[in-house]
Amino acid sequence: MEKPIPSYKVFKGTAFDLADKTIEFVLSKLDYRVGTREIDVQAPGAYEIPKDVIAEAIVNAIVHRDYTSKGSVQIMSFSNRLEIWNPGSLPLGWTTEKLKQIHNSVPANPLMAEPMYLTAYIERLGTGTSDMITKSLDVGLAEPQFIQNTEFRTILFRPVNKYFTPEVTPEVIRLVQVADGEMSRKELQQKLGLKDEKYFRENYQQKAIKFGVLEMTIPDKPKSGNQKYRLTQKGETLKQSLKNKK
Repeated sequence: MEKPIPSYKVFKGTAFDLADKTIEFVLSKLDYRVGTREIDVQAPGAYEIPKDVIAEAIVNAIVHRDYTSKGSVQIMSFSNRLEIWNPGSLPLGWTTEKLKQIHNSVPANPLMAEPMYLTAYIERLGTGTSDMITKSLDVGLAEPQFIQNTEFRTILFRPVNKYFTPEVTPEVIRLVQVADGEMSRKELQQKLGLKDEKYFRENYQQKAIKFGVLEMTIPDKPKSGNQKYRLTQKGETLKQSLKNKK
């Protein structure tokens, strides 16, 4: 049986405390990628699952849970997903399919929902769950799932492969797949079936080095006739990850 990633934490306090502390804790367990400064002097960054999506799922669980139940909101992190468990149920007659569309908001706990709304933790239009879907799909993640059993579950999916980022282009992936031990520039080009040296350098070699999956064997003399290239530890990890996905 698959087990969640071992990390256990219990939070207590007001609804605002629970939301803030839980969101912060969950984000601390996710990968955070920093982009380049091509557009702005400040490098952009993003969590592997958008923060807004995680916050929406957690706040929904806190606001809509059944507070007559002795159960509690639980969040479990697996290698490929996050699961938010909520001891509660949808309004009578509702289905999980309705959550994927814009719908009216029917809070299970109106007295809790009102202050959360006034402080912008939630909104009243019923677009929260559909926004979660849109924002997940926008960054290439699988569509979140909503499951109603004895409890309500929201499943947020992590990236299929965390190494597939804008910096890791299809060309870099191909280079990583063919690299084997120490190889010269010419040997790598031949393996890739490329004849244009400039094209290889700009689209394969330089980008792979920039991302940190390829390195020179003689870095102090980049133009040395004896120069060869090899995968870094990061490159080897990526290569093995690609093999495992076949």
